[in-house]
Order: sequence, then C-alpha cells, then structure tokens
Amino acid sequence: MLYVVLFFTFFSLFLYVLLGGADFGAGIVELFSSRENKKLNRDTVYNVIGPVWEANHIWLIILIVILWIAFPGYFNIIIIYLHIPLTLVLLGITMRGVAFIFRHYDAVVDKSQDWYNHMFRISSLITPIFLGMSFGALISGKIMVTNDYSETTFPEIFMDPWLNIFTFLTGLFYASLCAFLASTLLIGETTGDIRKMYSRKSAIFTVVLVVIGGTVLGYGYLTEMVFVEDFLHNWVSLIAVGLSGLILIPLWRAIRNQHRLLTRIFAGMQILLVIFAAVYTHFPNLIITQTGEVNMLAGVAPDSVIKVLGISLIIGGGIILPGLFHLMKSFNMIKLPSRSS
Repeated sequence: MLYVVLFFTFFSLFLYVLLGGADFGAGIVELFSSRENKKLNRDTVYNVIGPVWEANHIWLIILIVILWIAFPGYFNIIIIYLHIPLTLVLLGITMRGVAFIFRHYDAVVDKSQDWYNHMFRISSLITPIFLGMSFGALISGKIMVTNDYSETTFPEIFMDPWLNIFTFLTGLFYASLCAFLASTLLIGETTGDIRKMYSRKSAIFTVVLVVIGGTVLGYGYLTEMVFVEDFLHNWVSLIAVGLSGLILIPLWRAIRNQHRLLTRIFAGMQILLVIFAAVYTHFPNLIITQTGEVNMLAGVAPDSVIKVLGISLIIGGGIILPGLFHLMKSFNMIKLPSRSS
C-alpha cells in the first residue's frame, strides 16, 4: 500500500505542476503582454480557467495531506523551516483568487478594475517564484535542522535557506515553466490571431525556460551543490532531461502549426520527464540539509495508517478523477482528438 501512497504523492505533484502551473502562467503571460493583448488575454483566461481554476489547486491540498499523514518527518521540515515562503505562497494564491473573481464580477466598474488586474498579474508571477524557491531550499543543503535555537539566529534558520541566489533562480525557472505551460495549452483554446499570439509566446517562453534551466544547473554545479552534482552524474536523470530536450523539436513544430492536441501532449511529456529526473536523482532522499540527506521513507507512518490512507486515496481518486474529467469535458477543455486550424 506504500507504493499506492507514493504514486498518488507524485501524481498529485505532477498534476499540480501541470494544471496549477498553467493556472499561474496565464497571469504571467498576461503580465508580459502588450497593452492591446492584455484585454484579449484577460478574456481568454477567464473563459478557459474560470470553470476550473479552483479545481487546479486541489492537487496541492492532496499533496500536503499525504505528506502530513504518511511522511510526518518530511512534512515537519517543510512546514517549520519554510513557513515564511509557504505563507507567502498561500497569500499569493488568495490574492490571485480574489483579483480573479472581482475583476470580472465587481458590481461597480471603476478604477478598482485596474487594481484587480495588477493584483492578478503580479500575484501570478510571485506565487510560483516562492513555490520554486521553496523547492530550491529543500535541495540546496542550506536548511539547518535543530532543536536548539539559542545558538543560531532567526535569519540563519528561517531566511537563509530559501532567500539566496540558487533558490531565486529555481523560482524563476518554475515561473517560466508556468508561462510556457499556459501559452502552450492556450493555443488549443483560441483561434485566428489570438492563437498565433499564444504560439509566439509559447516559443519565446520555451527559450526562456531552457536558458534559465541551464543557468540553474550551471550555478548549482559551480557552487558545488550536492543535488546538482548528483543530478549531472546520474545517467537516468540525464537521459530523461535529454529526452525532454529532444521533445522540443516536435513541440516547436506543433507550436508552429498551432496543433491543439500535440502541443498539449508534448508539453505534458516534458513536465513528466523533468519531474522524474529531479525526483529520481535523490529518491528517497529528497531533502538535503546542512547535516546530510533526509530519507523520505525513514520516517514513514505506521503500516495501519498507510493502509487506510492508501484505500482512501484509491476511493477518492475513483471519485475525483472522473468528476474532473466530466468538468473539463463539459466546458470543452477536453475534446476528441482532432487537428484544428
């Protein structure tokens, strides 16, 4: 049953990076659009994300609950030593949700609409940055796990691990990944000149993603970070990254041809390969602290708890996944495979 729990853990992570990332990316694309395209993007984002924007974040909730119940040791490290960036993430998600609703449903149309637009776009950018910085902190080796707070300062324990160059670059990488996902997925939700606009943005953010990703690995290698060095010396992870790079060729062709289905398939495959490469490098030691690596399976919950959790996830998945599929099908977000021009 532990394998079932692990499957749902990484399945939730994958879906949140994919769907939640595209959700954030829609605001980032809007932020970096011209004045003329901002309104077009705003209307498109509302029509596409409006029906499902809350459902996109359910995977983050499921992931947190699984870590809390099944892997309490990991959950404690994450929630204690990264409580500041995670609090900022929650604030960003809240601000973004408020702005998303009120810029469309506010009864009074005045200058407050401009504030809602700015709030939506900026929070869409900073929230994934803080999410990426949190992940960067977990693998940077800077977290100081201690029970004696008298010999250290607050910044050393709760600021330095996530507020540094490497984590900021990791945050930028995830933000660019979100923008890439949004612009790529929105190709299939638009037509005409708007579709061409998203095709151009998808190509641009693909290049930005590759450049920032290479910068993250280069900086990590130059600063001798254990995770990056192990990543670059792990042939399975390198093969996964290589395949992800090769997929860029058919992806760019699909983007140029504005192919609705293939762009989504190739984008999803890239995300899956990137996550697999990152997780495989150090699994089960997915947290690296100043005193060493933390084994995810060492502090796993008792078998009785894992069994109940696994059964609950199977039953819940059987209910949630068909419901989510029906929701997206109802709003034409999932269609029969076809090539649309």
